[in-house]
Amino acid sequence: MIPRGYLWTLRILNLLSIAALGYVIVYVDPGDGTWTKAVFYSALFVCLALFFNLVLLRLRSRKMEGSLVAGNMALSFRQGILLSVLVIALLVLQSFRMLVWWDGLLAAGGIFIVEFYFLSRAQ
Repeated sequence: MIPRGYLWTLRILNLLSIAALGYVIVYVDPGDGTWTKAVFYSALFVCLALFFNLVLLRLRSRKMEGSLVAGNMALSFRQGILLSVLVIALLVLQSFRMLVWWDGLLAAGGIFIVEFYFLSRAQ
């Protein structure tokens, strides 16, 4: 079983990161410079990483037994971070008007290679 404190911590941090992202969207002018874009992308990264972590934990808890899910919390955390890196990479490519379908596939392939590396090191 997943510890309740871990889930509640993730949920509260996710709500705080959504509030921070909302603050950045409403109050930060993207024309001020590159630091504002970096603040936006970092707030979006944290928000997406926590969201994907919660979603992956929920999917694993439905498919697996409770004791197996607790052992895979680090796996879902890592995969949530990698998925958010993929989304941020695609958004950065789009902001530079460089995103085409093969670049998106290459970015996804790179993320899959990194995940396969971590999976092979775990065993």
